[in-house]
Amino acid sequence: MQEFTYAHKNTESGERITPTAQFNLVKTDKRIEELRKSAFAREIPVSDSETLNFLTTFLQAFKPQNILELGTAVGISGAVMLDICKTAHLTTVERDENFYNEAVKNFKNLGLSERVTAIYGDAAEETSKLSGEYDFIFLDCAKVQYIKLLPRLKSLLKRGGVLLADDVLLFGYITGEAEVPKKRKMLVEHVREYLNVVTNDSSLSTTVLNLGNGLALSVKK
Repeated sequence: MQEFTYAHKNTESGERITPTAQFNLVKTDKRIEELRKSAFAREIPVSDSETLNFLTTFLQAFKPQNILELGTAVGISGAVMLDICKTAHLTTVERDENFYNEAVKNFKNLGLSERVTAIYGDAAEETSKLSGEYDFIFLDCAKVQYIKLLPRLKSLLKRGGVLLADDVLLFGYITGEAEVPKKRKMLVEHVREYLNVVTNDSSLSTTVLNLGNGLALSVKK
């Protein structure tokens, strides 16, 4: 099996099972679904069905044209977003070289390459090089970076744009549903700090959603 630097477990059943997961199923292009199944089988951390269900439903209404994604993995969520938003352009950043290479191949095989700018590198470093405004940002990279990235992401987000941060409830560690392992305590503190900042930021309107592994949706005022 090909080695990836942060593969962790099969997420097909969801990283955190919620009462609504049984209803919030996702329907994607058959080719994308096959890529998802392949990723699950190889323990590559791609978005679970409930998260993708919300993403696809929200994007059908919001229809952003300029999307930034931090945490490409192998391109599943990016492909889903482009499948929903037929005229959108996606800029996506990935730090794992093997993930990045596989994502580029997947975008090409799905006929999406012309609408994708794929960047190999660290999210903080690469976002400092970006310019322009994005109307939708999907934040799904290393969770310890969320709070560090926030000021830059706010500057890249246009007024009325949406920042959606994934995995903010961290397997139930944040809500107290699950006991926090010692080695995860610092990570939990970083994510708590992110949630405290975005929910108290006067320039953002934020709601935290009890879906999937937790989502924080922030709109720039």
